[in-house]
Amino acid sequence: MSHTLGIRQAQKQKTRQALLDAALQLLEEQSLSSLGLREVTRAVGVAPTAFYRHFRDTADLGVALVEEALGSLHTALTALLSATGDSAGEDDGEERIAATVDLIAAYVRTHPAHVRFIAREKHGGVQAVRAAIGGQLALFAQEVKDQFAREPEAAGWAEDDLLMLAGMYVDHMVMTASALMEAEGDPGAAERVAATARRQLRLVGLGRRHWLDEH
Repeated sequence: MSHTLGIRQAQKQKTRQALLDAALQLLEEQSLSSLGLREVTRAVGVAPTAFYRHFRDTADLGVALVEEALGSLHTALTALLSATGDSAGEDDGEERIAATVDLIAAYVRTHPAHVRFIAREKHGGVQAVRAAIGGQLALFAQEVKDQFAREPEAAGWAEDDLLMLAGMYVDHMVMTASALMEAEGDPGAAERVAATARRQLRLVGLGRRHWLDEH
């Protein structure tokens, strides 16, 4: 019995992933608000009723795509910040700056459809998806703030100021990802975007070091 249940669960997960993959591909040509569930099920080759075994509606599917697109980045970003924490205040934080831009560039290269989906739906017409994206970005900011708070440079900082700094860091990551998507297929343009992103992060780091001079 348990073996049979295991097979069914695996098949259910396979179908769910197929629906997500099909939706992501269809969303390359349209917004989520115009996507019909019949389009998705037709692409997968399942009956429309099968859709409801996995998602309440297309908005629910969109939220799942947000979690798929951004969820894996939490571990990578936390690991990066932790690994570069000891050297964040040295050499203008060059190790962290380079690692951050490299992380974004690698993610854009390996998950272009997810990045385009997030960029389009961040201000799209499906409220639940906008809220899910906002929630994920807020969680990123909190994670960044928690790491910053553990570093010597944070001594004397107010919690709100640290969160503001972390939010700037996350906003910069989103902006850089969007710019790299626009430079897709042009290595020279992509490197110019990366170089600009590194310079911008140096400015953020400079402001961080001198923030308390006036406060």
